[in-house]
Amino acid sequence: MRVFGRAGLALALLGGALLTPTGQAQAAPPEPSVAQGNKWVVEPVAGGYRVTLRLDEPAPMRDALPLIAADGVPVGVAKQSPDRRSVSLVTPDPSLLKAKDVQLVWSGDLGRSKGKQGKSLVGGATTDKEWLKAPLGAPLAVDPGAAGKYAVDTAEYNLGDQAVFLPGLGQKSEVVGKVYSPRAAVGARPLVVFLHGRHSVCYGDATEQPTVPWPCAKGEKPIPSYKGYDGAANALASNGYQVVSISANAVNAFDGGVYDQGAQARAELILDHLALWKKWSTTGGGPFGSKFVGKVDLQNVGLMGHSRGGEGVARAAVLNADRGGQYGIRAVLPLAPTDFARATVPGVAMSVILPYCDGDVSDLQGQKFYDDTRYSVTGDAAPRSTVTVLGANHNFFNTEWTPGQSVAPSNDDWYDENEQAAPCGAKYAGRLTAKEQQAVGTAYVAGFFRLQLGGETKLLPLLDGSNAHPASTGKAVVRVVSQAPEATRRDVNRLDQALPAGAVTGKAKATVCAGYTQAAKAAAKTATCLTSDGGDSPHWIESYLAPHTPTTAVTKLTWTGQGAVRINLGALQRDVRKYSALTFRATPDPTGAPKTDLTVRVIDGKGHAAAVPVSAVSDALLRMPGAAGMGLPKNLLRTVRIPTSSLKGINLRDVRAIELVTDKAATGAVFVSDLAFSTPGLGKSAPSKLTRVSATDVGKFKEGNSGTQIADFWVTLSRPSPRPVRVYAESTSDSLTVGSVFKELVFKPGQTKQKVSVPITGNTRDSYDTVFSLVLSVPHDALLGKSFGNGEVVDDDPTPILTVGNPTAAENAKTLKFPLKLSAPSDKYIWLGGQLKDGTAVIRKDYATPDDDGTSNPPDRGTYGQLQAGETTGSIDVTVVDDKVKEPTETFTLNLTEGDGTDYKLPATLTGTITDND
Repeated sequence: MRVFGRAGLALALLGGALLTPTGQAQAAPPEPSVAQGNKWVVEPVAGGYRVTLRLDEPAPMRDALPLIAADGVPVGVAKQSPDRRSVSLVTPDPSLLKAKDVQLVWSGDLGRSKGKQGKSLVGGATTDKEWLKAPLGAPLAVDPGAAGKYAVDTAEYNLGDQAVFLPGLGQKSEVVGKVYSPRAAVGARPLVVFLHGRHSVCYGDATEQPTVPWPCAKGEKPIPSYKGYDGAANALASNGYQVVSISANAVNAFDGGVYDQGAQARAELILDHLALWKKWSTTGGGPFGSKFVGKVDLQNVGLMGHSRGGEGVARAAVLNADRGGQYGIRAVLPLAPTDFARATVPGVAMSVILPYCDGDVSDLQGQKFYDDTRYSVTGDAAPRSTVTVLGANHNFFNTEWTPGQSVAPSNDDWYDENEQAAPCGAKYAGRLTAKEQQAVGTAYVAGFFRLQLGGETKLLPLLDGSNAHPASTGKAVVRVVSQAPEATRRDVNRLDQALPAGAVTGKAKATVCAGYTQAAKAAAKTATCLTSDGGDSPHWIESYLAPHTPTTAVTKLTWTGQGAVRINLGALQRDVRKYSALTFRATPDPTGAPKTDLTVRVIDGKGHAAAVPVSAVSDALLRMPGAAGMGLPKNLLRTVRIPTSSLKGINLRDVRAIELVTDKAATGAVFVSDLAFSTPGLGKSAPSKLTRVSATDVGKFKEGNSGTQIADFWVTLSRPSPRPVRVYAESTSDSLTVGSVFKELVFKPGQTKQKVSVPITGNTRDSYDTVFSLVLSVPHDALLGKSFGNGEVVDDDPTPILTVGNPTAAENAKTLKFPLKLSAPSDKYIWLGGQLKDGTAVIRKDYATPDDDGTSNPPDRGTYGQLQAGETTGSIDVTVVDDKVKEPTETFTLNLTEGDGTDYKLPATLTGTITDND
């Protein structure tokens, strides 16, 4: 995992709370700290333990979530102090009592060790050399990365930094976009909207102290992240598409303090831009007059979102359907996305791009968009795919996040002290340069939308799992997994349920598994697939706002000799002549050999069989590159694709069985999933008209001093469904006053509401008001409507009294401490800040701020002090200069003007006294 043990957390919470799964709350009196170390402390609170980690400096803003880890094991999602120099969380986990080390880590980096690679997994050497020689695939007839016949005109619009209010954010956002248009194109053109991800929002030197994270302070400039996708935008516009790339700096500035990390707000922002384009393309007006009237087809819309923007575009497609499908959103491309809450995206074409060397969302959690949507709706006619790009990192798809190309400071998000290290070191042969990576992004983004919005069927091989290679992507090794539309697919066996008796023979064994923790095992009611921490296994990593929702179930096939798994086809499944390929997903078990093989046998009604080794058609059973210890190698299910035209000697009109035969290796273990016959196709994509499943809000609850209250959420359907509807529901909160609840809800046909009760337990300790949620995830045969039901626990305990003293210190004491004393422990982070003013003592001659290195002119006079949650004493420190000169007692003042977490009356002036010791 990437470790920032003494780094800050660049999330602009401003008093908001990150949400983290909780346990059952029970009242308990406060006690002294029970564990502590260098800059961290653990103390009891009601029902559990609060761990607080002090930090030296803020860390870069990232798309992954911040976590606190005890002895290398993540405990939960962290909450940040207003000054971004400490993080904390509350948990019932008793392991904190024995913690020896507490660090800040990131959700995307589980399984990674900073700059260190471990030994290879079981089976000897890594597969790095094999992947350097991996085949690129057959040349693609049409290169989607190439410029088209149209010249491209660009323009920008800026309606202001606070032009629209976003309810999902509770803040106003900028409305800014860059427009790419095909010059002289006739008629209404398909519209593609790009949305960047979570990144720093401002750069430059502020000439005044920022008071809010957005808009930028005077002297600063907004980071133009929206300008970073020129390659894909120009490729699309030159082929006749209207492209708009929009800015979301306000969402980035405030999303750490909202319940869903900004997904709803990003979706709202997209729909607000679409509403403007509806006006500009019909009646005109705004910054463009009549320029775009009749030029934009809002019934043929695609969305691309990078990182948290990926979760935003997924939510936008569903929100648009919730609102009646007023815009024809038909294609969604999440690029290196987060997936914090396990949403599904049914009804629209989807392709998820996964950069193998992602150093931000390193667990490739966006894989679950594909996994969770595959079978989520009966009769779903849309195609979907994943695109894994070896050698690509998170940032370089955006030129404004790329060193040497960006106007603001930027970095390579994959960190490795050894730049030659395989497979992701900056100078490793298999690592893509920034321009090479951007060429890949351009080809696959442009190709996906030209295929799905433009119907260019020559581009089908780009995304059908056959790994056709566009010329513009050069040496890039890309692997695609595809699910064809239902109309051109025959599912033989999803391999997510136990096989019937007699299906497994010889020395083979087949078990269904899901996840990697005991919690996952309990939730899914199956065996776990792995015992690792999950960071190397995107299918099975838990989501941080839906940690108990079961992950993808697959079949684990193990053998100690020759055996077979036989899948019999029913009478209505046997004629497969119209399908072009037999496909399934597979990957080797990481505890086994790095390379293994199986034989696939297809048997007809007369017993004739065609046998194909997996290795002859796919490298799915070759372990992915990398050594253990950096969240690598990834355990990713990949495509095995056998053309039906290669199945010689059998009757494709009467296929009776498919066998996976363990005859290529003496022992082994693999994971397999999704056995089907299919033919690539465009399918049908449109806003879904399914019933919507939503959670109600429950309002505010006074905490009380004891006892338990019940918050009753209602989970409802917008209308009765003719089919059963399933959805998972679980409570999340950053406070142990709110109990943990997890349920799978099943709505019978005609049923439209169910109740989920969440307990709230009172206590007598001063704390923040607590927002809590009921999160809905992975619905089946329904759309997620309002997927977060929210409530609030209002703390009703008295705020302890804070006093600040007037200190005296000798000049050889080195530090003068203005004492802070709290009358009782509090769960709040308390902070006071202000300015030092000369009296008879002069700054730098007699005293200085602790951080003053003597170089700033004029001297920095700002200083602050803090009390972490549970602490009752602290100080505001001032450095005393020991000048060796005999002089009288001197004084200066501290003018306190700012504070948080306390009722201390401001402004206030205190006096510091320095006595001479010479």
